[in-house]
Amino acid sequence: MAWDTEGTKRRLKEAATAEFAAHGPDGTTMARIAERAGINKERLYKYFGDKQALFETVLTDELDKLAASVAPPPGGVKDIGELAGRTFDYHAAHPQLVRLLLWEGLAGGPVADEGRRTAHYRDKAQAYAAAQRDGVLADDIDPSHLVFLIIALAAWWISAPQLAAMLTGADDSDPDEHQRRRASVVRAAERLARP
Repeated sequence: MAWDTEGTKRRLKEAATAEFAAHGPDGTTMARIAERAGINKERLYKYFGDKQALFETVLTDELDKLAASVAPPPGGVKDIGELAGRTFDYHAAHPQLVRLLLWEGLAGGPVADEGRRTAHYRDKAQAYAAAQRDGVLADDIDPSHLVFLIIALAAWWISAPQLAAMLTGADDSDPDEHQRRRASVVRAAERLARP
């Protein structure tokens, strides 16, 4: 019987994503990841190297999924509210990404795929700057700060769910509350970014 290498890697990455999101890189062990995946720990090391390399792989993969899943709206940054809303929807459906990013920041270690991520965010800031020059977006906020603020609007609900629940009296599992939160993100992004 042939070994399903790709299936094994996928199961290991799924287990690692769950463990890292729940416990962070320092609180997770390779043994627990392998056990969760039902796969020998040595295979985990063979495919991904050490724990830090595995964490970086998992986070990079999750960020790639976000980029592939959140297509810009037809109007591009002109529809900044809808872009923020789509990003909010993704984070609400995939809270592990925000948790992985928080753990990365808390660990203070190397930034996963830093060069490519930096280039990606610089491209976003340049697109926002061009939209500001064209009068599509307000020009009273530095474009790199505006990118950060739009991301924060979309992700902070997931970053601090306990605070959101205390303020609203509900959590995001309530479909009506989810829609109210999304609408607030959309309106706030529009008010922040539109001229």
